Amino acid sequence: MNDQLEETKDLIQALSEPLYRYISRIAPSGLEFVFHIIVKILLLIAIFLVIDFIFKIIINSVFSIFRNKEKYPAINSIYESRITNSIAHLIALLIIGSIHESIFAGALIKTTIFIVRCVNLGLVMIFAGMLYRGLTAFRNYFVIKQDFYKIMALNAISETVKILGIFLFSVVGICVIFGIKGTTIVGSLGAITAVLVLVFRDTILGFVTGLHVATSKNLKVGDWVSIPKYNVEGNIADINLLTTKINNFDRTFSTIPTYDLLTTEIKNMQVISETNGRRIKKSIFFNINSFKFLTDEDIERLKSINLISDYLDKKSIEFKKEKENMAHKEEVINGRQLTNIGVFRYYAEKYIGNIPELDKEGPIMVRQLNSTPQGLPLEIYAFTNDTEWVRFEQIQSDIFDHLLVASKEFDLEVMQVKV
Repeated sequence: MNDQLEETKDLIQALSEPLYRYISRIAPSGLEFVFHIIVKILLLIAIFLVIDFIFKIIINSVFSIFRNKEKYPAINSIYESRITNSIAHLIALLIIGSIHESIFAGALIKTTIFIVRCVNLGLVMIFAGMLYRGLTAFRNYFVIKQDFYKIMALNAISETVKILGIFLFSVVGICVIFGIKGTTIVGSLGAITAVLVLVFRDTILGFVTGLHVATSKNLKVGDWVSIPKYNVEGNIADINLLTTKINNFDRTFSTIPTYDLLTTEIKNMQVISETNGRRIKKSIFFNINSFKFLTDEDIERLKSINLISDYLDKKSIEFKKEKENMAHKEEVINGRQLTNIGVFRYYAEKYIGNIPELDKEGPIMVRQLNSTPQGLPLEIYAFTNDTEWVRFEQIQSDIFDHLLVASKEFDLEVMQVKV
């Protein structure tokens, strides 16, 4: 191998000599050295591009045989991340590093140090590229495997490694260019460690959050979430080191700091989508002053409502029997009585119980909540059997449209701000 390399160098040297003499002859007086350097660098670049192109074709052709994602997920991930291109760059640059002294040999010895440093800098950049593409290959592999939790952990690690890599490779690059020791640069950074920690605060928090989310498996890309703090609801599109992107249902997108995933209330409603049900939890506020006991005339009038006629008959007979032997039975307040709010609550339960779009296996409730200055809330709690957003809103609106109007038949007053 060494013999072949020496023969190649001798051949390049023999071919470059006539070019050296030709440039010396045509170059302006006093500028021969400059022209020689320019031509030598251009030749090295041309040789690098040719070798790099050839090796790219060879390596990529070999890897393209294993393009089947199901059979060869690891090889396919490497191919798609273009690590093969970095390998071709590396081979081409190593060849340039071994043959550059043969071009205009002996005449441009002073350029050797400059070219060596350029080659070394190129190697640093290639290794940096291989590191970043290697992290991309790992991510692609888990994307093929549909392992979203590992993707999140890898995102946090890879983004952190990239930031540290930029710092380390920058230090190494400066050392290579100027020929100084790395300890000199690193030692000078000790005085600004606190500043660096402050600058990379979000990065550190994002790294910790990414690992926590991946290990706890509370969230993943694709989950349907609601974040009240930011008034955001949609599907998680991406979780990276610094920001989390959420595609809202109105086709806009929002970004929040990733570290907020640890400190902010997040409602993960993915289970609703997976179980084919979405919750209705909404209240109507009634004026307490409109509540009353129902008179016999009121009961007779309301018996014309089919959903509650049997209920009114049963309760009327039951309550009359209780009051037969009761003193002061003429007083309405004595004994149990039907109220307009209670009968309406029963009517609402019957009404929503007959709606086919609601999930009959889940809870269906109409309940009173604590009184507020705005009135008494009567809450509807149920689940639809359709999670499609537009259809869900239609079902919910139809229910409340009916109940808001129906409440007038019970002499109930819905609260609203009076202007």
